[in-house]
Amino acid sequence: MRLVNRMKVFEKQYVFLRWATGAEYGKIMYVGDDYIEFNILDVDTMEYRESVIINSQLILEIVFGGADISRIVAEISSMLPDS
Repeated sequence: MRLVNRMKVFEKQYVFLRWATGAEYGKIMYVGDDYIEFNILDVDTMEYRESVIINSQLILEIVFGGADISRIVAEISSMLPDS
């Protein structure tokens, strides 16, 4: 199975993504055969800093679990308005 095929499961989820020229926390917005759209999250303010389009062949590592990811999800969730 190719990494891109596996990444499709994690669309719209918070992850730590490492690619050839960087590594950031953020949200995978779209996974295609040739690129990934990734919204980078500023972990200090919990706001999106920028969106990047990354060639899928440059992806080196994806972390989708762990304490840091859980903390980010919890902080984002606490900022949601009550309905």
